[in-house]
Amino acid sequence: MASPQPTLSAAYTSITNVPFTVSLPQNPPASSTSTASKSAYLSALRTSVAALQAEVNRELTARMDEDKVRDATTAAASGKKVVDDEKDEENYGEEVQEEDE
Repeated sequence: MASPQPTLSAAYTSITNVPFTVSLPQNPPASSTSTASKSAYLSALRTSVAALQAEVNRELTARMDEDKVRDATTAAASGKKVVDDEKDEENYGEEVQEEDE
């Protein structure tokens, strides 16, 4: 019986967002103990880790956008002021004088 294909995976769960799992199949390391085969395996693994991280970042960014819409809708419904993330980011680290409205 063949052993299962190794995978690199990450799972996300949340009480407010849809969970997701990212899995990337991996080639098992060569049975050879040569430096070249170890380097090739680690190089492929490094590439997979970067791809996994990019996919996780895309998924989390989508969920952050969903959270912003949900928070803005809730704030507007309750009459609270909505936070402007772009303005906050633009002024990050600077003391900002409030403008008269």
